[in-house]
Amino acid sequence: MGRVPRTTDNYEDRIIDLDILLFDEEVIDIPQLQVPHPRMEERHFVMQPLAVIAGNLRHPILKKSMQEIASSFKNLEPLNDFEISLSQKRFPIADLNFIAIEGNIGSGKTSLSHKIAEDFNGKQVLERFADNPFLPLFYEDTDRYAFPLEMSFLADRYQQLSDDVAQHDLFSEFTVADYYVIKSLIFSKITLEKEEYSLYKRLFNMMYKELVKPDLYIYLYQTEDRLLENIKKRGRDYEQNIEASYLSQIQQGYADFIRSQQDLKIKVIDVTDLDFVNNQADYLKVLEQISIAIKE
Repeated sequence: MGRVPRTTDNYEDRIIDLDILLFDEEVIDIPQLQVPHPRMEERHFVMQPLAVIAGNLRHPILKKSMQEIASSFKNLEPLNDFEISLSQKRFPIADLNFIAIEGNIGSGKTSLSHKIAEDFNGKQVLERFADNPFLPLFYEDTDRYAFPLEMSFLADRYQQLSDDVAQHDLFSEFTVADYYVIKSLIFSKITLEKEEYSLYKRLFNMMYKELVKPDLYIYLYQTEDRLLENIKKRGRDYEQNIEASYLSQIQQGYADFIRSQQDLKIKVIDVTDLDFVNNQADYLKVLEQISIAIKE
């Protein structure tokens, strides 16, 4: 959590503080450690919850139970649950207006955008792929449904980014999307025939000029093997036949785009060995990488 050792003998505010109250019936009294904690019986905020979870446990020095010690205090008023937001000073996410998070299929871009929006009061814009009637048809018959699929995605992405990103939300600090419209060009180059792609690219370039560009473009990288694991785990029927070669083509498309960009501020983060959804430490590592990009 970023805490560093104390530099003076004076009391200092701490990001987090952990105290050892008891260890079985041990009595330890050395300069580095005292167990039981020497002031635990004086602290209401320690004794009242301790009496709830271990009321019969006895203090090895005072020879009283936790319930007996706590009974000498007046009951505290119950507090409503609350959440501590992540520090904006440490992670200046809300300094930006628009963040786009991209990645291959199964890279975790939607999960990350959701966590960032929730933790830093952002407006989340999610790709509406589930509503696209051509998507399951495309995975069954790629050649037949590739062009209508890509056209419908392009139209929907253009409309959504125009409506949701361009218009400022008074109740949100910034906007974070789990895609950017450039993915239309990357996927269509893989799925469309040469002539179809040529037409598609002309239409894309006309629409792209009108869209708001992200202040930061984040690309989440994962290996194809890890992506396949993630895809299998989330269990969408129409994705189960996706092959590593297809994911590799998409990966290459993003790599070519990232190398060619000069106008966008891009941050590539390797999340292959990170579980930022279930592991807070991994999530903080990702936030640190984003913060570095913002400060640069």
